[in-house]
Amino acid sequence: MPEIINEHATEYATTFSEPTDKLLQEIEHFTLHNHEHSDMLSGPLQGKMLEMFSKIIRPKNILEIGTFMGYSALCLAKGLQAGGYLHTIELREEDATIAQNYFAKSSHNEQIILHRGNALEIIPELKPEWDLIFIDADKTNYTNYYELTLPRLRKGGVILADNVLFHGEVLEEKIKGKNAKAINSFNEHVAKDIRVQQVIMTVRDGLMMIIKK
Repeated sequence: MPEIINEHATEYATTFSEPTDKLLQEIEHFTLHNHEHSDMLSGPLQGKMLEMFSKIIRPKNILEIGTFMGYSALCLAKGLQAGGYLHTIELREEDATIAQNYFAKSSHNEQIILHRGNALEIIPELKPEWDLIFIDADKTNYTNYYELTLPRLRKGGVILADNVLFHGEVLEEKIKGKNAKAINSFNEHVAKDIRVQQVIMTVRDGLMMIIKK
């Protein structure tokens, strides 16, 4: 499998990037030491990118698909307008409970709405027009999440899709595994979509930025 993360470069970039706050550091420490899927955490470098993207966009309404420990939601919430809201969806009950406990410690607690359950069922029930969407859930449904949310994304709004390099598996000559195949299909789907423009950034596991025309 191709090596897609240069650990030394990541460490250097993290050293010279603004540090994360104490709550995010607490979440990171807890996840690394207690969760079997700790590699799913956005981490300081990508988390800071999410925060700064949000601060540039200044969204009123954010949708996050895949809450996990709440780390990325707290990063994204830092850019919310006054009176804005972030809706985040988590399927796993245990992860959702942990995330909710961290949200309660945040100054953005009143702006974060956590939905528990299947995102494919929850998304159609949500009414806001989205300014910013972050997709970071089950890979086999990326295209479904994209098609469900794009019509409700405002013109000029942004979708950020995580893991679009999927551990380097999409770089293989013959792509194996349902998740890697699903991500590759999603990347192809977006690339052919005339409604948007997109760029893949080779940070961490690959982050795609999509802007609705």
